[in-house]
Amino acid sequence: MLNMIKNFKNDESGAVTVDWVVLTAAVVGLALLVISQVGGAITTAGGTIANSITGNTTETPAPTPTPGT
Repeated sequence: MLNMIKNFKNDESGAVTVDWVVLTAAVVGLALLVISQVGGAITTAGGTIANSITGNTTETPAPTPTPGT
């Protein structure tokens, strides 16, 4: 019985699992933070690209170059 208690006390496999869980939670938390901060800019850029492709721009188009210049 005493040996079982000593073996349980010295077993560190559970501690490694806890380390991985904490590390994974930190990575997921960081990813969510980055997505929440950058999400608006990505939406704006996507809208600008979509408008540019479909021709629905509110910006003044660049002048067309004249031939021979």
